Amino acid sequence: MGQTPAQKAAKAARGQQPKKRPGKAQREAIKRAQAAKKAGGGKPAAKTAAKKAVPLPRGSLRAKYGGTCPACFKDYAQGEVITKVADGWGHPGCAPRQLSAAEREFARNKARIDSGEAFRGQKPSDWRLGASPSSTRPAR
Repeated sequence: MGQTPAQKAAKAARGQQPKKRPGKAQREAIKRAQAAKKAGGGKPAAKTAAKKAVPLPRGSLRAKYGGTCPACFKDYAQGEVITKVADGWGHPGCAPRQLSAAEREFARNKARIDSGEAFRGQKPSDWRLGASPSSTRPAR
C-alpha cells in the first residue's frame, strides 16, 4: 500500500528518506541472483564462478579499477587480467617477453659479431680475390 504525499513529507521531516525503487538493471540482477540461489543452492552464479576461475599467470592480477595500458594506450576494464609493463600495469600481451638463457646467449653473441668484437683478435685476410692462398702477396 502506497503512502500519501503528507506521509512522505512527514517521513522526510523526521530524516527518513522514502525508499527508492531499484533501476531496471538492478532488478534484473536481483532476479538472476534469486534464480541462481534457488537452482544452485545458495550462492549467486558470479561468486561461485569467480572461486572456480583458472589461476592467473605468475606476476598477473585482476584489475581492481579500470585503466589504460601504457604500452598500447587501450583501456582495460575492472576485473580484467593485467600484468606489470614498462611504465605501470597493462595487458599481458603488451609486456615484453622474458627470454630464455639460450636466447639471451644468442643475442649476446650476435651483438658481438655485428659490432666486430668477435673477430678483433684475428689478423685480416691477405687473400686476393680469385687467387689461391699460395699466391698471396707478402704482408706489409
